[in-house]
Amino acid sequence: QVQLVESGGGLVQAGGSLRVSCAASVRTFSIYAMGWFRQAPGKDREFVAAISWRSGSSTVYADSVKGRFTISRDNAKNTVYLQMNSLKPEDTAVYYCAADRTRSLATTQREYSHWGQGTQVTVSS
Repeated sequence: QVQLVESGGGLVQAGGSLRVSCAASVRTFSIYAMGWFRQAPGKDREFVAAISWRSGSSTVYADSVKGRFTISRDNAKNTVYLQMNSLKPEDTAVYYCAADRTRSLATTQREYSHWGQGTQVTVSS
């Protein structure tokens, strides 16, 4: 069974930076495509970023975070990261990581079969 545990959320001022992590309890982490999604209060969960399996050579970002957020993976540590810079109050949300081993890269919720519990990120103005 795949377990995903997010960490690193917290409170940060606008313009600041934060890095959230997601540790996966799987035997072969490299075969999983990974993604980050977020859900703000009163809104639907939305795509943030995705990274391809194996070397993570391909990444995709939502337009709202492009140029500010960076997704990366460390297969030796079974961990995927989301580095968030130039944070804005509208980035406030619960951030979820997701994993799937049936495709090399995934950008929609329905493509992911495993989800973490989420970590809260709050950006104050």
